[in-house]
Amino acid sequence: MGLIGAESPSDEKSPERLSLDELRQVQLERLRRSIRHACENVLHYQRRFAEHGVSPQDLHTLEDLARFPFLTKQDFRANYPFGLFAVPRDKIVRIHTSSGTSGKPTVVGYSAEDLQIWARLVGRCIRAAGARTGDIVHIAYDYGLFTGGLGSHAGAEHLGCTVIPVSSGRSAWQIELMEDFRPDILMATPSYALNLADAFEARGLDPHESSLRIGIFGAEPWSEATRAALQLRLGLEAFDLYGLAEVMGPGVACETAGGAPGLTLWEDHVYPEVIDPSTGRVLPDGEEGELVLTSLTKEALPVIRYRTHDLTRLLPAQHGPMRRIARVSGRTDDMLVIHGVNVFPSQIDALLARSGGFSPHYKLEISRSGPLDDLTVHAETLSRQYQSDAQLRAAAEDLMQQIKTFIGVSVTVVVHRAGTIERAPGKATRLIEPRAAAR
Repeated sequence: MGLIGAESPSDEKSPERLSLDELRQVQLERLRRSIRHACENVLHYQRRFAEHGVSPQDLHTLEDLARFPFLTKQDFRANYPFGLFAVPRDKIVRIHTSSGTSGKPTVVGYSAEDLQIWARLVGRCIRAAGARTGDIVHIAYDYGLFTGGLGSHAGAEHLGCTVIPVSSGRSAWQIELMEDFRPDILMATPSYALNLADAFEARGLDPHESSLRIGIFGAEPWSEATRAALQLRLGLEAFDLYGLAEVMGPGVACETAGGAPGLTLWEDHVYPEVIDPSTGRVLPDGEEGELVLTSLTKEALPVIRYRTHDLTRLLPAQHGPMRRIARVSGRTDDMLVIHGVNVFPSQIDALLARSGGFSPHYKLEISRSGPLDDLTVHAETLSRQYQSDAQLRAAAEDLMQQIKTFIGVSVTVVVHRAGTIERAPGKATRLIEPRAAAR
């Protein structure tokens, strides 16, 4: 019997049918088990709980969770590779990692029961977006150590869909497969979905005439402007899918077809808090801060109060008792300080969309010629716009002024012709920072 007791994938009560009191009782029971499981089996938690003068016996209410210490990405790296596992190595049936672009990757292990729960939650997300048993799902997330491909694959199969496990890359070939196999649903990073839109147009095809009706996009921040571009260019309804490797992978939260803005978070398996990123104080629902997540049913690698660095706020439930999170507005760890001004990539994204004439593909280059960091924004025009050198310079000057006006910082802007900024085959890499490798 695992952490979730006698529950099995087939007999779990539908989250929509839980009352709020029932959900809170489930959360408290599972939270107690998860904290006890972590403390009894992971040396890191034993030490950290002792340092903070708390033990599993101190958890009497959900609010008592705030007494326990945070888990950070640095803790994952300090315990690399398997130091946070809470089960013997022979019970680990799969390993995934984060991308590791800024150091050693975070390593996550799964038991057989963990994989069943993960598949179930991703299946919930796909169903919430309007998918049904028998739909064909074209998965263009990367497969491998990245959680997107295999996580989406398992969820779609759990729901009873037909899966096309394409992964990313070879965009022209993917368009050919879509024309032949007629999928209903596309799952990919939003940046790669835009690459596929380019590939449709390069073949002289109208994506609006394709079979796609739903797009489920995640694994990187994206804006409402990007949603509008995806829906306009691909002729589908675009939904946000939230997750992170350290907690599980995709499937932590998702948007709902016909629902209000925000992503329903599966609170029967993941408990959310929003904190002031500076003080660590838990904030009331509705206030923006850093999202902190605690796993309630993970067996192989329980996470207790993991600081995600994602900035959001908790919103009221819409269907059933599960609260929603607002679309992630930025990350505490991707904030750039340029000449003393805090700059988030999401601000640049929004300005490019609002300005018109620019594609969603851009790069931010950090350099230093003195005591302060400088920022160069590499933007790209849309097709058939700003093609001459004079037009490119004028567009750069205009965008530079808009950034100064709306964000309050002076930057350098370079505007490139359409299609010339490198496209990533999977998750988009926005930041060019020569000093990153040395950190």
